[in-house]
Amino acid sequence: MSKISISASISHEQFEHPFINAAGVFDETAKDMDEVLNSEAGGVTTKSATLEPRPGNPLPRYYNTEFGSINSMGLPNQGLEYYLDYIKNSKTNKPIDLSISGTSMEDNLKALKIVQASSFEGLCELNLSCPNVVGKPQIAYDYDAIKETLDAVFSFYTKPLGVKLPPYFDLQQYDAVAKILNQYTLTYINTINSVGNGLIIDPETESVVIKPKGGFGGIGGSYVKPVALANVRAFRQRLKPEIKIIGTGGVNNGLDAFELILCGADLVEVGTALAKEGPQIFERLNNELTQIMKEKGYQNLSDFRGKLKEYQG
Repeated sequence: MSKISISASISHEQFEHPFINAAGVFDETAKDMDEVLNSEAGGVTTKSATLEPRPGNPLPRYYNTEFGSINSMGLPNQGLEYYLDYIKNSKTNKPIDLSISGTSMEDNLKALKIVQASSFEGLCELNLSCPNVVGKPQIAYDYDAIKETLDAVFSFYTKPLGVKLPPYFDLQQYDAVAKILNQYTLTYINTINSVGNGLIIDPETESVVIKPKGGFGGIGGSYVKPVALANVRAFRQRLKPEIKIIGTGGVNNGLDAFELILCGADLVEVGTALAKEGPQIFERLNNELTQIMKEKGYQNLSDFRGKLKEYQG
């Protein structure tokens, strides 16, 4: 039997391993990103960058639970120029993907114009789905706003671009969003961001566990895996083939990743489990996914990617 490969690609970027960090985890500083790149991750995604450095929401704004996490981070980051400089000066041969998340369409356009004019040629991800900026709605739940944003972006942006989407919960939502996205030369989508505005309670203190927004925050971890699987599956069925998919949500082990790829994911991002376990998780995930493929007789991810079967009973 030939050697099993778990390599993957999106656009011109090649990933020896299919696992990377979800934007917002182990990526705010150069030290964090170096730690991911020095692990068995396939690459790294930067913290979602705003035009200027941003402190984020008040502490505490992140809390681990048995089955996942809740957060209301509020986009803390070092600013766009910091991440562009990091990428420019990095000596790694692994892909570094740049995440952008302005708090207004005007800021997003300004940021992408800076990226367009820069030497950066990698994957850029426009976050349309942050649920944790106080007073700001998620763009991607407004179909007109998605189209308005992408019309403006693609009037000037010519480099590889992806969009990060929130979880959708209705088949008609998948239909409507995919119809919009298929009109553009998108490189990929990333689905899902955290499930917005959940609530975790500490029964001992009879209080919420994070400070911002009265305790409301984005839910991640095992709680959201079925939603992530559904979104990857639904969009793979609806998007044109050239738009790739990064699957994110509920990945704790190789089997979770196998299921996301089976639904159609090209790469897999890890958030809550990475925050809990640290970058050493990537070696374990690579080994577990490889073992599953060996047991099933698969040589490459393409052998099963997007080949989820209908019910066989």
